[in-house]
Amino acid sequence: MGMCRMRDHSRTLAPMTDRITVAVEVPLVGDERHKNWAKVVEAVDSSRSSGWAFEGPFVAPGGIQDVPAGSVLLVYGERGSRANPQPQARVYRINGDATLSLEGEAKGRAWARTLRDVVERCLDLEPTVADLSGVSDETLAAELMSRGWTVEPPR
Repeated sequence: MGMCRMRDHSRTLAPMTDRITVAVEVPLVGDERHKNWAKVVEAVDSSRSSGWAFEGPFVAPGGIQDVPAGSVLLVYGERGSRANPQPQARVYRINGDATLSLEGEAKGRAWARTLRDVVERCLDLEPTVADLSGVSDETLAAELMSRGWTVEPPR
């Protein structure tokens, strides 16, 4: 077996539980009748060239999910006939304003190796930080209270 080279992103990415989450529409790639999935990628195993190279929790595609801002999102799907499905995948960066930035896409059986370097590059970038300066005090307080915080206005 080859050596597994794991990258330590703890210096650049805070743990998922400590990062600001944003509600994003996770796209559905391919045809919903075929295999499809999405994953928040936290690390890449460079010794693999298949979908198993991408490590992190799965999220449901085709709907709104809470995902940490600055995360790398890998979305996979298939099109075509059941006998001859055509794989396709996209890599997105989750922005602090709950938008997605397309970082790369690939089609065909070599999709995972094609996107592996793109994902590694995205993981090495500093995460985007949400600019909350334009959000009203009431909206911020409501969000904190929905998470169980007790919030009082300044005196």
